[in-house]
Amino acid sequence: MINRDWLLRPALVLKIASLLPQSNANHPTLPFAVNRLTDISKIRRREPGCDPERTAISPKHQIDAALARDWARLLKGYARPSTGRSLFELTVTLVPLVVIWVLMVFSLDYGYWIALILSLLAAGLLVRLFMIQHDCGHYAFFRSRRANDLLGSLIGVLTLTPHGYWREAHAIHHATSGDLDRSGIGEVILMTVQDYEALPRWRRLAYRLYRHPLVFFGLGPVYVFVLKFRLPLDMLCRRWRLLPGVMVTNLAIGGVVALIGFVVGYAEFAMVQVPITMIAASIGVWLFFVQHQFEGTYWARSDEWDFHSAAVAGSSYYDLPRVMRWFTANIGVHHVHHLCSRIPNYRLQACLKRVPELRLINRLTLRQSVACVPLTLWDEQRQRLVSFRTLARNRAAAKRASEKESG
Repeated sequence: MINRDWLLRPALVLKIASLLPQSNANHPTLPFAVNRLTDISKIRRREPGCDPERTAISPKHQIDAALARDWARLLKGYARPSTGRSLFELTVTLVPLVVIWVLMVFSLDYGYWIALILSLLAAGLLVRLFMIQHDCGHYAFFRSRRANDLLGSLIGVLTLTPHGYWREAHAIHHATSGDLDRSGIGEVILMTVQDYEALPRWRRLAYRLYRHPLVFFGLGPVYVFVLKFRLPLDMLCRRWRLLPGVMVTNLAIGGVVALIGFVVGYAEFAMVQVPITMIAASIGVWLFFVQHQFEGTYWARSDEWDFHSAAVAGSSYYDLPRVMRWFTANIGVHHVHHLCSRIPNYRLQACLKRVPELRLINRLTLRQSVACVPLTLWDEQRQRLVSFRTLARNRAAAKRASEKESG
């Protein structure tokens, strides 16, 4: 277990402040000050029964919106894509993916288990390719908007994701993340405790089924990428101009399947591609889930919601091992990404070095992130995510207290 007591020492405030860039010729407009940070020793301790390995610092108790905006202004300097670096990142992702895919086809003659092992690597590379498409959707991979849209659309054929639709849905996610009154498009469905308890029994059961891990990380990802994205009515009902792009992507996917299937055999194509798609889809949904669905995340009503506060407090720093960090293209540095979405994935780690205190905010390790899975409801009173089991315990405790008072 990691000893986090040092995080609660008041002296850390002065240490963090000393790391902040002061106003100078290079950054004359950055009014960083010690008083923007509250005494970390005042942060409330974890309640009994909570996971002691969870994040020690909650940004709601540590920073204000002004400091988050200062960070955003500072980090905008990293929103400069390099064409050469971007092409390199694309090459070292796409070429190995093609090579492994071909090896999987040849390995079928020697045992399907070889192909299944290789599918793990291929799925990781497909996830990385999707993260490049993600950067294109933010116009962060190339300086040219047209180049971003073109590459994003081509990658979308491989990731089964219509680029134009996904770009706009994801932009809505960034614009409304953490807003309880505007959530829905591009979001994980999350209910408040009050809303959940007001539902009829059958709808509560439906929500519990939706949030079951086997559905959420197993069947759900396959449904989203294979079926829903073929005709995403959540956006098309209001933005029919996106329909041609969706249909072109579908036709291109059909053409690629027909051509490759004709060359290698349709059964062989399915044996190779199906496990890659299933694994990559589940990884993608897991990453999106853990980036925002952690205990001390940020949700607020529209009249109290703030974009920059939501970016820092409502997004995790998923501190993955170096290899996983590469395969996921640094998407774990998600609070920085939400502060400034135009920063290319290969510059996100540099942002943590520039503003090192961001390493302490909402940090989750791989092991710690597993504890996020049962968190399914937002408790507005306690300002944290809770599980169905916690809700049941709270109900039982409230009932006992009521009976004790009446007795």
